[in-house]
Amino acid sequence: MVDHLNVSYLYKKRGVFYFSKRVPCDVKSYYRSDRIVICLKTKSNVSAIRASKSLYQRLDDYWTSIRLTKMQVPAQHMLVSKPPVNSNSNAPLLSEALSTYLKLKGEGKDKTFIRGANRNIKYVIELLGDLPIDEYSSKDASKFRDYLLDRGLLISSVKRIFSSIRSIINLSISEEGINCINAFSKTYMPENNNVEIRKPIPIKDIKHIQLLCQEYDDDLRWLVALLSDTGMRLGEGVGLLKSDINLDCKIPYISLIPHPWRRLKTKGSQRCIPLVGASLWACERILEHNNDSIYAFPRYTSVSICNANSASAALNKWMKEKLSNPYVIHGFRHSFRDRLRAIECPSDIIDQLGGWRLKSVGQGYGKGYELSVLSKWVIEI
Repeated sequence: MVDHLNVSYLYKKRGVFYFSKRVPCDVKSYYRSDRIVICLKTKSNVSAIRASKSLYQRLDDYWTSIRLTKMQVPAQHMLVSKPPVNSNSNAPLLSEALSTYLKLKGEGKDKTFIRGANRNIKYVIELLGDLPIDEYSSKDASKFRDYLLDRGLLISSVKRIFSSIRSIINLSISEEGINCINAFSKTYMPENNNVEIRKPIPIKDIKHIQLLCQEYDDDLRWLVALLSDTGMRLGEGVGLLKSDINLDCKIPYISLIPHPWRRLKTKGSQRCIPLVGASLWACERILEHNNDSIYAFPRYTSVSICNANSASAALNKWMKEKLSNPYVIHGFRHSFRDRLRAIECPSDIIDQLGGWRLKSVGQGYGKGYELSVLSKWVIEI
């Protein structure tokens, strides 16, 4: 029996609310179905309305970004100069290099990766035109850098954009066997001395936050507690399945593996992490609750997305309210390494526990340290 409600995009089935929205015609090609239906996993009218509004807003923002990407450059007819139509170059256009890049490297990547590559190349084409990749000059690259800085982007963001563009062009140079220099490869980037360095969180503040987590005892605080004693990256924790948590064994641990909704940053990021202290408590609470979901944190994770950015905003805001200094959630990861250093833990064990990139070839030999060895060090911190 399906009970339809007057509230837009909501209906109720067997007491549980569902969100339902028809996909707009101009973005249907991006979907396998004409309609989006999502179970909200709640029987509360208030919670369902709030979730429906949030889902609709996020979908509308995503659809708007698709429409903007498909738009031509606004006021293109007013540009003073346009890129030359005739060219003697046999190199692919920048737009063709992007297509090659997404074809070879885009498979299995999330929407953020694809959207970022499209956006970065769109910036270049808007300013410099869609030229053969060997016709861009170092002067063009410098002009593009200044254009991004004038738009108010931080130097760190400009560096990320240049890194993406370099990779796209380098792949085409390699694939096509082109004898040219990547104009975006050696562009000077000014130093930004105003960048605030993320500070490790002192142990007294970690203990204070862990106590608050047990008092609040909800999914957001379980996530904080989990990160506080494991050194995991936020995205790694947010994207966990409950089946990744192993408590019915001599040494409780998390098996951190990649999932379709959440890739891991490096090859060494796939690892086993012993659970102690607050992280063990958090995992026990996660498995005791949310029994209707396979995800450890269904608020932020689904089959198609792992929204670590939303989690970061919520957790950082809460931590700033509870601590005298403006620490952020990533500070737990910095502190985790410092806490291991303080007990003179060998650096290769630290790297394995935190999933940091290995410093030498030798560290990659063998299968690494056993869980029992890792646990001895984590217990000490």
